[in-house]
Amino acid sequence: MAGIPAVPTSLLAAGGLTGGFALAQATKKRQLGGAVFVAGTAAAFPRWRKTVGTGGAAALTGLAIGAMGASHPLAKKIGAWPSVAVVSSVVAVAAWAAVDRRA
Repeated sequence: MAGIPAVPTSLLAAGGLTGGFALAQATKKRQLGGAVFVAGTAAAFPRWRKTVGTGGAAALTGLAIGAMGASHPLAKKIGAWPSVAVVSSVVAVAAWAAVDRRA
């Protein structure tokens, strides 16, 4: 739709992590949370690829996957929501720096 700005990829990726965790926690169904995470990352991927190429998009995707994995041991140290906030912020900043600030 013309005139509607695109959602920043940093928001899509961080929202996938945060929203996925919230849904998994609320429903007690980790698979639903994983689906939200995948959807957020998949929605960001085409713009990542267009802006930073396939390798850059793969690196950002790997960062998001790694962040999700890192959130689990981090949660044991600082708590679940603070952990999700930290890893989501890292992914958001990386996506903004690599892609969104160029828009």
